[in-house]
Amino acid sequence: MSSALSFSSASLNPYYHLFFTLLALFISGLIFLLSRKSKSKPLNLPPGPPGWPIVGNLFQVAQSGKPFYKYVDDLRSKYGSIFTLKMGTRTWIIISDGKLAHEALIERGACFASRPKENPTRNIFSCNKFSVNAAVYGSVWRSLRRNMVQNMLSSSRIKEFRGVRDSAMDTLIDRLRKEAEANSGAVWVIANVRFAVFCILLAMCFGIEMDDETIVKMDQVMKSVLIVLNPRIDDLLPILSPLFSKQRKRVQEVRKEQVNFMVSLIEKRRNAVRNPGSDKSAMSFSYLDTLFDLKVEGRKSAPSNEELVTLCSEFINGGTDTTATAAEWGIAQLIANPQVQAKLYNEIKSIVGDRKVDEKDVENMEYLHAVVKELLRKHPPTYFVLSHAVTEPTTLGGYDIPIDANVEFHSHGIGEDPKVWNHPEKFNPDRFISGGEDADITGVKGVKMMPFRCGEEDMPWIRAGHYTPSPDYCKNGSGI
Repeated sequence: MSSALSFSSASLNPYYHLFFTLLALFISGLIFLLSRKSKSKPLNLPPGPPGWPIVGNLFQVAQSGKPFYKYVDDLRSKYGSIFTLKMGTRTWIIISDGKLAHEALIERGACFASRPKENPTRNIFSCNKFSVNAAVYGSVWRSLRRNMVQNMLSSSRIKEFRGVRDSAMDTLIDRLRKEAEANSGAVWVIANVRFAVFCILLAMCFGIEMDDETIVKMDQVMKSVLIVLNPRIDDLLPILSPLFSKQRKRVQEVRKEQVNFMVSLIEKRRNAVRNPGSDKSAMSFSYLDTLFDLKVEGRKSAPSNEELVTLCSEFINGGTDTTATAAEWGIAQLIANPQVQAKLYNEIKSIVGDRKVDEKDVENMEYLHAVVKELLRKHPPTYFVLSHAVTEPTTLGGYDIPIDANVEFHSHGIGEDPKVWNHPEKFNPDRFISGGEDADITGVKGVKMMPFRCGEEDMPWIRAGHYTPSPDYCKNGSGI
């Protein structure tokens, strides 16, 4: 999810409201007079709530008192499944229709494959967009994605890390048991699951043994990064950046701390790779190994240490909180729906009995699969997938999509579309059983739910780097 979508009134100091209002009135009047002289043809953007010049809908969103996704839900009922928000200097086009998402990300995936301009803070932590999630469509985009998919997401690699997952699960069960005994059966689900996932991703990323102190320190560093990445109003109104010098200084401090701490771990792994057997606890393979000498199209040198820090941080952060949050929602729904919990428990007992659950057991649990799919439909890991941008001006749903717009896909709205789902407000895993409702999570056959990104990242010919769209692909959607 784009971090800008967490913007809320909490990020506005009350004192600034008056200042912003006066400044906005003055500038908007000036811009209005100047804009009247412009003879360029106006864009046919999707409809949206009227806003002020310069600030657009920024104050309306910030002062609504609602989470952004709730604000978007309200606008959907008035403006439909594609609409525009003007957020300061940025244009956000919100899409919550599965058919439009399929057209954009599957049928015309290369056109919508890029990323919008980063704000200055995110640019620092992405090393000028040198990351899998932030890279614009091009040589870096292809190189980083190809490396990730071929070396970390293949079935053989996933199997290779099974021991890491088993160890983390044993630790999780032990922690939950001890916490339950100490608290009359109560446990903190999200904290324990988050720790387990975090340990798995650390092992996969660095391939070296870490003591508890190092793991805790890494967790603190990652949290500090996420905090400073929270959007500020000057991200959307750069004219106000002089007011945020303290925050910018803090950003530099956190980045320096992150780089200094993680480079030491990177060098430890580099030494283990160069000197096999020197570290008896080192794993045979890690994500870092694929990055040390990574060949990026158009570049002569391998990634720098700062770029390695960015790629490792992205790998770790990408799956930690989303997985833990999904697990917490799953437990909450099982508590709220005891009949679902009982049915799932009976299936697990019938297949596993009293022994420990094995990964292979999961393959035979039809109802568990239905529960997970319903969980991802009802509670996607993020309310919005990562922001997209078009590679050249195009249209979607009859509206213009300019090259500098943030194209935001509202996964929560797509998964609860009443035109697609029967009683979408209900948590009902049985909808996926015995020929009932169904959905292809990858989106290739059609987008009915979108818990993860879909399209260019999931298409095998693009993953392998063998697909080149035709010249007219972006303009008219042809080419596949």
